[in-house]
Amino acid sequence: MPARHWSQDVTDHSDALDLARDVFTRDDPKSIAASLKRSAEHSKRRKGTPFQSAMSMLTFYINRAGKDLPAARRKVLEQAKVELRAAFGR
Repeated sequence: MPARHWSQDVTDHSDALDLARDVFTRDDPKSIAASLKRSAEHSKRRKGTPFQSAMSMLTFYINRAGKDLPAARRKVLEQAKVELRAAFGR
């Protein structure tokens, strides 16, 4: 695996969460949030709280995509943050 794809490796093989396949490509922010919440709550390897782990992975994905992330996709993922906070009662 080339060094330039390290972030994809983190997303695929995170030590914190076992993510559902293609979770970040979904069009429904609630679905993304629910999947991240489920993954975080079932993980035995996370270091922080389930909320911290889920939000951290979502933020990591958004930040790594950077300027290459289309505006529509960024909007869905930013809305997923809002839904994730609501799912955890924050």
